[in-house]
Amino acid sequence: MTSIITNVAAMTALQTLQQTNKAMEETQNKISTGYRVSEAKDNAAYWSIATGMRSDNSAMSAVYDSLGIGEATVDAAYTGLASAKDVLDEIKAKLTAGSADGVDKAKVQDEISALQQQLQTIAESSSFSGQNWLSTGSSSSLTKEIVSSLSRDSSGSLTVGSISVDITNIRLFSDDGAGTNTGILNKTIDLTQYTNTSGVAATVETTAVSFSNTDDLVTFSVKQGGAAAKTVEITDQTLLDAGLTDTTIRSNADLAAVLKQALKDADVTGIDVTIDGSDNVVFSSTDTFSLGDAAATGTTGITAGSLGLNTTAATTSTATAGAISLMDIDISLGSITAADVNNYIRVVDKALSEVTTAASTLGAIQNRVDMQKGFVSKLMDTIDKGVGTLVDADMTEESTRLKALQTQQQLGVQALSIANTSSQAIMQLFQN
Repeated sequence: MTSIITNVAAMTALQTLQQTNKAMEETQNKISTGYRVSEAKDNAAYWSIATGMRSDNSAMSAVYDSLGIGEATVDAAYTGLASAKDVLDEIKAKLTAGSADGVDKAKVQDEISALQQQLQTIAESSSFSGQNWLSTGSSSSLTKEIVSSLSRDSSGSLTVGSISVDITNIRLFSDDGAGTNTGILNKTIDLTQYTNTSGVAATVETTAVSFSNTDDLVTFSVKQGGAAAKTVEITDQTLLDAGLTDTTIRSNADLAAVLKQALKDADVTGIDVTIDGSDNVVFSSTDTFSLGDAAATGTTGITAGSLGLNTTAATTSTATAGAISLMDIDISLGSITAADVNNYIRVVDKALSEVTTAASTLGAIQNRVDMQKGFVSKLMDTIDKGVGTLVDADMTEESTRLKALQTQQQLGVQALSIANTSSQAIMQLFQN
């Protein structure tokens, strides 16, 4: 039926053209924004997930920045420790030179004082963004936190993780506000020396002792602190390992070398051996220890006493040499003896050991922070990729769709034009 009131063909063509125009508008919006889900109305679920993940990724970027700041702070502290170690090596060298006879100790002390001041400068300068881990006051927290992670659990709760660094044993200088210094360089170091003197004079200076037979053996035991006792053995091979030209001990120097080698072979560390002016063997250590009974066996008939070893265990005695901090070392004082200088060298050695340990600790933290930075960077990229999969438009697909819709639009316009001409055909029916 043909009607001049209702043009069904035109209405259908118009609806089709409107749908095509709407689809074109949506496609053009996707192409211009790059998103197939740019608003909640496009896909509420995907939009919600993407919005939350974008927010978390922004926070993750702040975590990455925090790791960068933490890394720089650790680097500053590590650089300070490395420089302090070099200065301590210099101080040790100066003390060694100052222990020699005829050296002007006052001039050597001037150099040491300058190095001590340099240590203070290094500690005070090793800071980043207001944080100094090497020089702390009484109000400083000894636990430092480096923000390192951000995570969200299944319930949606957000958790911020951090790397904790305890700087208690890293600080070079510290002041608890009560007059007690606990930094590596300004704390008081105990110089207590534990010695054990055999009480039996060695006779090797007057009568050489030869380990002529392979079965010649001298033994004694050493017990350090709470550890189990270790058996120390002296054989003909011990003498050769100690650097003697043959298997005969002819001097106190030979005897000291042999005893040191025997302790080394028994894996006993931290005990030194000297021979005093009365030919007594003196064992010394900074830690408590005791010696067991000495015994000798073998064809040659060597006696333990000839080596200055007691067949009845001597008790451990304690000799306190005092206590001092590295910053208080002064060899220019008139009362300073060679023994005092040696004690100062012990103080520097202990400080060097602690600085080295602190640097190792920071090195491990540097490695962890660096690894975490790499992980956070990759995680941010992964989240971006995941969000993109949810909401990004496929530009190849959308451009193809746009081309098709443009063609449909042109055809729709032509169809509407044809439908609108049908009324003109009806008018021709009424013409003569």
